[in-house]
Amino acid sequence: MTGMAQKISRREFLKLASGTSLFGLGVLASGCASEQKQSGGEGWMPDQYHGRGDFPAQLKGRVAIAPENAAIVRDDEKCILCGQCIEACEKVMSVHGYYPLPIKDETACIGCGQCTLWCPTGAIAERPALQEVEAALADDGKYVVVQTAPATKVSLGEEFGLAPGAVVSAQQVAALKALGFDAVFDTCTGADLTIMEEASEALVRLTKKQEELPHFTSCCPGWVKFCEYFYPDLMGHLSTCKSPAAMLGATVKTYYAAKMGIAPESIVTVSIMPCTAKKFEAQRAELSEDSLADVDYVLTTRELARLIKRHGIDFSALAPAAYDSVLGESSGAGRIFAATGGVTEAAVRSLYYFATKRQPPADLLSWQAVRGLTAIKEAQAEVPGVGMVHVAVVSGMAAARRVLEEVRRTGRSRWQFIEFMACPGGCLGGGGQPKSEFPADEAVRRKRMEALYAEDKGAPRRMSHENAEVQTLYRAFYGAPLSERAEQLLHTHFEDRSGRLFDRETQAKA
Repeated sequence: MTGMAQKISRREFLKLASGTSLFGLGVLASGCASEQKQSGGEGWMPDQYHGRGDFPAQLKGRVAIAPENAAIVRDDEKCILCGQCIEACEKVMSVHGYYPLPIKDETACIGCGQCTLWCPTGAIAERPALQEVEAALADDGKYVVVQTAPATKVSLGEEFGLAPGAVVSAQQVAALKALGFDAVFDTCTGADLTIMEEASEALVRLTKKQEELPHFTSCCPGWVKFCEYFYPDLMGHLSTCKSPAAMLGATVKTYYAAKMGIAPESIVTVSIMPCTAKKFEAQRAELSEDSLADVDYVLTTRELARLIKRHGIDFSALAPAAYDSVLGESSGAGRIFAATGGVTEAAVRSLYYFATKRQPPADLLSWQAVRGLTAIKEAQAEVPGVGMVHVAVVSGMAAARRVLEEVRRTGRSRWQFIEFMACPGGCLGGGGQPKSEFPADEAVRRKRMEALYAEDKGAPRRMSHENAEVQTLYRAFYGAPLSERAEQLLHTHFEDRSGRLFDRETQAKA
């Protein structure tokens, strides 16, 4: 017993397992064939696995994760080199293997976290931020504000035994208040604010700046980084809008701080997100004002569940609670942001109103052509005074690559508005969501999606421009969409990151 209880290294365990066929051929597939090759296969850098390996031939390997990665981390002792992370990164996200080696300056990663869902042992997880958030909550000198993304409202319950798609908005708010947050806001308010800006921006492009078409959405940080890495020549098509979380964070540290008489530097903004890429986004220098980050910390849906359990809160027994006012109201349009196609549907609803001063027809309030889990969807809407607006909705970067290659090849495209979401199904399938039995479980994502659309259908206000708190916000602070103050606080710019992966001039010659 003493010998068996001794801890052995992961490499020794894998040698033992491969020698005794512990895993079986159904799990492990061919990989590197000899010690002369690097442990990740041909072309991989030796430091991917911290040196050359002597792993058995049937092990697949793993994706490279830099120690400084802001979104995800790996526990080497849990990794069994099964290759599931490579499968997700290459086949679903088209990142792994889509750049020349050796890498120039940084390890490629868009932070989407799909690998965390595919990893069978939990070796890859989000970079934790619970310690920092708890420290902020314990600091009497800090005013800690939290916001919750729409996708978390229909998935958090899964961590407490509820069925996928169970709507737990009110219980989530109650839990956050029980944890000691000073104010609890709704990221859907930020989504409505985003639509006010993005629909206005898209309308300008459609009518006055057609050279900037097609219009690309910019609310997904994984997609934005993908574009910066692989398609920097198309970045001019990106909306300049910040994401809903960043917009709300910027508003909290300006408008809300002034309204409440709180020093902005004493405010800590926390976002509860279905997304690991949001952790990277929060650190972007472009998303700050006067050296204050729009969002200080990001917790995934999974991390919030751990925090609730750590504090002994009985989630199922919580009495419902409401979001705090000022930044707590949301429209149905803001709630469907989490589903692939939701941003497009929300944007076109308000774009139609901005162009015509009339409410959109009923079919645009239930736009079936942009709904569903298909990776690439196409639709069109007639907007009086603008014409026929052709849209594409894309989720999963493998699908995005196909669309982007067409745009790059033609110089224009048959679409004027293209929504991109990094994760399959959109945010509801994000890398920070509760894990399901199968990593790409369409049934789970569909249940979450159905719940979001039911929320929209039952909402008293279904269009972003109808949000009373957003209207007040513009009257009292921003003035109008695309105003000077709105441009300063709600819009941003992006960075060509391709040169960090490879020398573009050398690649072009190749």
